[in-house]
Order: sequence, then C-alpha cells, then structure tokens
Amino acid sequence: MLRVLLFLSFFFAYTFAGDKVEIYASKLTSGHNIVNASGGVSVIYKDYIITANRARYDKKTGELELFENIRVNNAGKYKILGKYAKLNIAKKERLFKPFYMLDNKSDVWMSAEEGKTNKAEIDISAGTVSGCNPIDPLWTMDFSSSDYDTESKWINLYNMRLYIYDIPVLYTPYFGYSLDTTRRTGLLKPSVGYSNDEGFYYQQPIYIAEQNWWDLEILPQIRTQRGSGIYTNFRFVDSKVSHGELKMGYFKEKEDYFLKNNLQNDSHYGFNFKYDNRDFLNLWSGDNFSGQSGLYVDINHMNDVDYINLSSNNTTDKATATQVLSRINLFYNTPQHYIGTYFKYYENLDQKSDADTLQKLPVIQYHHYLDTFLQDHLLYAFDIKSTNYTRQIDKKVVQTDVNLPIRLQSSFFDEYITASYTANLYLQHSTFSGEDTRSNFDYRDGYYERNYHTFDVSSQLTKPYEEYTHVIGLGVTYTKSGWSKKSGFYEDNADFCADSRNRNDSRCEFYNISTIEDAAQIQFVQYLYDQNANQIIYHRMAQRILYTKDSNQYGDLENELDYKITSYLSFYNNMFYNYDENKFSKIFNKISLSNFGATINLSHLFKDNFKVNDPHRYTSYLTSSFNYQYDKHYSFSALYNYDLELKLKKSMSVGFMYKKRCWDFGIKYREDNRPVLLQNGTSSSIYDKYIYLTIVLKPLMQSGGNSSMIAYKLPNSETN
Repeated sequence: MLRVLLFLSFFFAYTFAGDKVEIYASKLTSGHNIVNASGGVSVIYKDYIITANRARYDKKTGELELFENIRVNNAGKYKILGKYAKLNIAKKERLFKPFYMLDNKSDVWMSAEEGKTNKAEIDISAGTVSGCNPIDPLWTMDFSSSDYDTESKWINLYNMRLYIYDIPVLYTPYFGYSLDTTRRTGLLKPSVGYSNDEGFYYQQPIYIAEQNWWDLEILPQIRTQRGSGIYTNFRFVDSKVSHGELKMGYFKEKEDYFLKNNLQNDSHYGFNFKYDNRDFLNLWSGDNFSGQSGLYVDINHMNDVDYINLSSNNTTDKATATQVLSRINLFYNTPQHYIGTYFKYYENLDQKSDADTLQKLPVIQYHHYLDTFLQDHLLYAFDIKSTNYTRQIDKKVVQTDVNLPIRLQSSFFDEYITASYTANLYLQHSTFSGEDTRSNFDYRDGYYERNYHTFDVSSQLTKPYEEYTHVIGLGVTYTKSGWSKKSGFYEDNADFCADSRNRNDSRCEFYNISTIEDAAQIQFVQYLYDQNANQIIYHRMAQRILYTKDSNQYGDLENELDYKITSYLSFYNNMFYNYDENKFSKIFNKISLSNFGATINLSHLFKDNFKVNDPHRYTSYLTSSFNYQYDKHYSFSALYNYDLELKLKKSMSVGFMYKKRCWDFGIKYREDNRPVLLQNGTSSSIYDKYIYLTIVLKPLMQSGGNSSMIAYKLPNSETN
C-alpha cells in the first residue's frame, strides 16, 4: 500500500509541474484512467488539507472529485465543508456543493448552495453569512451572490438583506467588509442620523493605509438641510521615539440654514496638528547627548466653535470650549539642569477677533535643580523665566522672573522633629512696548526685587496596631517678609494695584506681584492604613494666621477628608470656612459607590466669593453619573449635570446596552449645552438633543464606548 501511495504522489508531481498533490486512503483502485479512493481519504495540496469519505481522480482531465463529509483546511486560516467537491488541479479550480466556510480567526461563517474557487477568488451563489452560532443565529446577512478573496480576506455581498432573528431591518444592493484585522485601505463603519433642522446625516469614513508608518482617514459628510463638508485625520510615526497627527476639516452651510439661524460664518474650517518627540536632539543632530530632550506640538486653529460641533454626529465624542490653546514645548533635561522654551497662543471662539488677547510667545526658562552643601544641610536651587506677553493691539511686555531659594535644614531628637530655614530671593523685571488705547498711563520699564524668610518645623509619627497602621503629621510654616525694592512700573502701581478694587483695571494687567505677608500656616495630617497597606482615611486640616500691626487675622480654615468607608464605598470632602463672614467659602463633596455591578458618582461644588454686587458671586454645580452592569448581557448608564445657581441643565444622558457574543445593541438619549457664535459677534448656547442607536455586528464591527451608527437629533432650542 505504501508503494502505491508513493507512486501516486510522484505521478501528480510530475504531471502538474511542481503542484505536488498527495492522496492517502485505505483503499485505492484504478482502471481506464480513473483512480478511485475510499476509506478516510486525505488530500494534501500546497497549504490545503482536504478530507472526504471517498474520491475519484480522472487522469485525462486532471479532475479530482470528492464525495461526502468534505472538510478543507487552508493553513489553519479557514475551513470549508460540503458534500461534493470537484478540483481541477491543472486549471486551479475548485467547486463545492453545498458550500460552507468558517474563518477560524473571526468566527464568521458563510453558507451557500455552491462555491467555486479560482486561485485566490471564491465565487459563491445565494446564501447566508453571520458571526453568530449557526443554530438560531441572532443576525444574518442573506445575499443573492458573493465573492471572497482568500488573500486579502475581503468579502463582497450583493443584494444584501440584514435580518435580526427573522425580522428584515436593512437592504443594500452592495455590502463589503474585511475579515482581517490588520491595517488596510478600505471603508470604515459609516455613521447616519436624522435631525428636524439639519435633515438626513451621513458620514462615510474612508481609510487609507498603504504603508506601515502612516495612515489617512477621510470623513466626508452630508447634512441634507444644512450643508456638507469633509474632515481628514492623517497619522504618522516618523521614528521609534516620535509620532504625530494632522486633523483638518471644512464645512459649508447652505444659505437658507445660515440666514435662518443667524450664524456668524457660512463656512467652518480649522485644523489641529500634534507631534510628540521624546529625543529630538539626538534624533535630528546625530549626536549622543546624555540628557533627555523633548518636543511637544499641539497647534489648533478654527474660525468658530461650529468647526468642532460639526466634526461628527456624536456629542459624546467631543467637548467644546470658548477658548482654544495652541502650544509648542521644547526642553533639555539633565540631573542638574533644565532648559525649556514654550509657545502659547490663545484663540477665543466667542469673539470676532483675538487682537487684544495676550499671547505667550515665547517663554524661556532655565532651572538648576536642588543641590546640597554641608552634608545635605544646606540646599539651594535657581530658576529664571522670561515671558514675552504680546498681542496685536495695546500694551506688550517682556517679564523676567528670577527665584533663588537657599535652605538650611536639620533634624533633632533622634529625627522626631525636622526644622528648616529658607531665604527666598526674588526679582521681576518688565520691559514694555506698544501703545495702549485704553488709558493714558505711562508704562515705565522697571524692576521689583525682594526677599522673604520661611521657617518650617514638622514631625511625623507612625504607630502600628493589629489591624491598622496610624500615621500622623504636624507642621508649622512661618513666613516673614523682608526687604523690597522697586522702580518704574512697579513703583508707580504699588499702591493702586494692591487695592483689590482695581485688579481689573488695565493698569494692573501686568502687575502680578503677590504680597508677602507675615503669616503662619499650621497643618495637621493623618493617614489610616489596613493590613495590606491600603489607605482607608486621609485627613488634612490647614489654618493660615496673618500677623498685622493691629491684630491677627485668620485665613480660611481648610478641611480635607478622603474616607474609603468600605472596599466599594468612598467619600471625599474639601471645604473652606471664612471667619470674617462666618460662612463657608467653598464646599466640595463627592461620594462614589462601586459594587453589585453598579458604579455611582455624585458630586456637588459650592463657592462664595462674598462680593455683594457680583452677579457671579455664587457657584453651585451638581454632577452625577450612573453605570450598572445587570449581567454579562445588559448594562445601563446615565449622567446628569446641573448648574443650581443659574438653574441651567448642562448635560444629561440615559441609555442601555445589550451585548451578546456576536452583536451589541444599545440606545441612548443625550442632551448637551454647546456654544455657538451668532452673526452680531455675540456668543450663545444651544441644547443639542440626540437619540443614539448602536448596532454592532461582531466580529464585522468593533465594540466601542461611544460608537454609534445611527443618530436622531431632536429639535433644539437657544438657551442664552
């Protein structure tokens, strides 16, 4: 028998010029150019392993027929089953009836009447595809015909009907997707929606990844009653230590929508460029610097806030603000020295122009890290920072700050007490330029220098118990003002800007000298740990006492508590009590629960600045979130944020998600208060109200926290 098998293998290899075919069976018969095999037939052809109950080979036509219980395994990638198969080795054609294919990696299966392959292509007749259990699948895609590329792992379905159980929910003449998870060019999951004022929404992401160091995502969109636009996202990795991305976008409003909503701009555009390099000096210079260098770039520009609002149809994916910051940071760092330069540019989205907005272009800083003398008893550091405050109109200034703290420290009584004295030397110099249109004040270049003294005494004790460890610390810091000198701008404004009533005057815009007062800061802190060194309680109290010529004044008493009541319940409190007003100036409370499948966070912030005529004297803000995992299938979520002082709802949402092995289904209702810029240059806000529908057919789609295919936008309203 072995001799027959070896002869047959050699014969095929000879006949098909290198396409070696091996047939193994318990019984072989031959006659009239026909070879019949039966009894556990196995065929090995390239990466294919085919098994069947029996086989028939025609030497003249080169056709191999397989019968009953056919299984095909292609290098462990996918399996094909059927009752009848015909393989033409010479023409590299294969036919399976009926056709059943299972992709081992994705668990996607396909069943059809017939499947015919030619090289890497499989042409499939009418059938069904799904990623669910073949017995009573939750979802299926029926098609009239299909083709599958076994190399690219791309499937095309024609006249596709999507069924949830037996209910038809979607029809499309064409639907294509990939069974491969590697980066490749193609279409990504689309996003659709509907709004009463914006009409039908459709965004189709196009993904391009021709090389492994970059990819490009193009996101064209249309809002039938509002306009259309396109956004792009280009990502790249240019070295092992650096990467970046460039986002750009443009949206054009329809004239009717633009006029009806009184918008400032009929088109919205912008870009964002980010780049991070963790060793740019060595990378770009080719040298071998011993220190660490870094470059961080985050540049943003947009003509108004609607550039952000229109970037997607999912408000949970974006956050809007009234000011956008662009920045570039460069630094070089060694164990002793730090050199850095920073560029900051502020763009206001609720204003027509940024001509009067102060920009920091650039900030240059040198810092010498803490160094020691006298066996670590004498410590010193040095810091110098120069900031160029510039803008298109009004006054500009270059301010340079110099700090030199020198500390003498030691411990006493067997290290139970630590004491230190610090002499703080400080200098600020200002050089002005430009003309000020707001006042006739003469800005003279000048400097301010001073020194002050800091005395610090502290102690920390630790005591272990059977189940807990208790740590307490007590410290007193006393600050004593010293001498000061000033000239020019600082001499002219010392009394005027020291008055809190004048802080908003343009003369005091660059007067940022804080008053050093004779004061003591008393602080008590304690910790409680369990046997596993997990923190149970953190408690801190701090009191500032100001010493004046007439009497002592008390600053706000601060109390901070972080209490982990149980392994799943915690409470945090931070509050400030004002003695002069006999009221709390700030109270923040937060309680968190995480157990029984639920995660609940409730917090409230209250602030009072005690300014009687200030319309924004009080702040009272409530935030809450709720997530509940009922079981492995059902989960629920909700959030609610409310401004109690303004009686204004900021955001809210409620939804649920149903997850199975092969699909996710979720629905969420969400409201957001977002800013807009009106035609008269004033800012307003609008309530966006959405209903999001999430359908994820796994493994064809990937689950995501905020991935929603379908959105319905309810009529919104202007709030202020």
